[in-house]
Amino acid sequence: MSPIINYVLGSVVFLLLAGLFFYLGYLSSKKIAQGKLRDTDNVVKKMLDEAQKETANLRKTAEIESKEKWYQAKIDFEKDTVEKRKSLEEFQRVLHDREINIDKKLEIVEKKEKDASRMDEELSRRERVVRSKDEKLTQLITEQNIRLERIAGLSAEEAKRELIENLREETRVEAAQMVKDIKETAKREADKEAKKIITLAIQRCAADHVVESTVSVVNLPNDEMKGRIIGREGRNIRSFEMATGIDVIIDDTPEAVILSGFSPIRREVARLALEKLIADGRIHPGRIEDVVDKCRKEVEELIQQSAEEAIYDTGVHGLHPELVSLLGRLKFRTSYGQNVLQHSKEVAILCGLIAAELDLDIDLAKRAGLLHDIGKAVDHEAEGTHTQIGVALCQKYNEPEEVVNSVASHHDDVEQTSLISVVVQASDALSGARPGARRETLETYVKRLEKLEKIADGFKGVHKAYAIQAGREIRIMVEPDELDDTLSEVLAGEVARKIEKELEYPGQIKVVVIRETRTVNYAK
Repeated sequence: MSPIINYVLGSVVFLLLAGLFFYLGYLSSKKIAQGKLRDTDNVVKKMLDEAQKETANLRKTAEIESKEKWYQAKIDFEKDTVEKRKSLEEFQRVLHDREINIDKKLEIVEKKEKDASRMDEELSRRERVVRSKDEKLTQLITEQNIRLERIAGLSAEEAKRELIENLREETRVEAAQMVKDIKETAKREADKEAKKIITLAIQRCAADHVVESTVSVVNLPNDEMKGRIIGREGRNIRSFEMATGIDVIIDDTPEAVILSGFSPIRREVARLALEKLIADGRIHPGRIEDVVDKCRKEVEELIQQSAEEAIYDTGVHGLHPELVSLLGRLKFRTSYGQNVLQHSKEVAILCGLIAAELDLDIDLAKRAGLLHDIGKAVDHEAEGTHTQIGVALCQKYNEPEEVVNSVASHHDDVEQTSLISVVVQASDALSGARPGARRETLETYVKRLEKLEKIADGFKGVHKAYAIQAGREIRIMVEPDELDDTLSEVLAGEVARKIEKELEYPGQIKVVVIRETRTVNYAK
């Protein structure tokens, strides 16, 4: 074959092969495109399915949330409804109770009106009876005068005098009965409120009281310490007594020495100093003076602290520093065995409680009660009674006039000018009269009992009088033929007034009059 033919055949074959390859490439591309189209359709379909599912889930979630919100709203509505219903029921109940109370009050008012009307009628009736009796009495007096003139031949004036003499005893009895009725009426109205105020004050107030004497006992570790306290030729004990102003008594009492002195502050300094010297073991004149000085400063700090505690406990503020210092000194002052600082605190508390019941100035009442015995802090250093000294101190440090008058008048030295002064005096009596608060010497105690019985025996119709209950009560036996029940009531009042006038005593004394009638007969 010629080259041309071969070339042509090669070209044809090449073209055929190229067409075949093109066709095959076309088919392959078409197939691939169809495959991609199917994949795309699948992806789109899958995305549509997922979108539909997500839409369904969102719809369900929204429905659930909507149902939950609706349910919650329903619960809240029902709860609010229940609360409002309860409030309404409570309001209705309150209205019902108020209606019942109003009805009761109306009934009480109607009853009081009826009682008032009945009392008016009773008063009118009694007035008519009194008027009638008065007319009858006038008529009887006139008839008796005529009868006396006719029988005795007496003049009208003489008959009048005799009639007055006859009626005097009867009038006295009637007057005594009227006095008794008035007293009972006053007691019914006043005793209840007074007892309430005093009882509340006493029940709400409790104070600790320490009975002190003029000696203090210091315990020793052993009896050999006594010799060291005395020192060589007694120089230690002499130095101690000179530094403290307190006597040291060393006797046969085992393991103890006694400190004696009338100044409680000095005695406390001596006690503290001796205890420190014993604990330290170094006892000689130089050491004694140093320890005593330190203990004196400690006691001064204790005095200041005690005063501040008393001020805090009673709620009294704004006192002058000098008054505060004097108040603390009362911790070491006693009166009838009663600690004066504790007594002053108790009086202040009682004053505040009573003032609260009477709507008075509570702070002022407490202040007056706390300072009422302030003069006792320096009564051994200044001239005059403790009330006079206290008044001078209060005036010096610009205390209110009510406080000054309370200090001056709590023992009736001057006239009371305010209710605060009366409250202070009553509180002072309550604190001193409480059982166990004070001590009396046997001689004073016996004399007071004898004087009490003597006062009662001095009245007419008294058979015998007995002082009992440690002088808190006097029982009087009367002659039943000389005094009746009404005159016995009068006697009790007269005895009480005479006791108030002639005796000084803490608290109150109960006067009991006993009238007994006995009838005796014999069977034969």
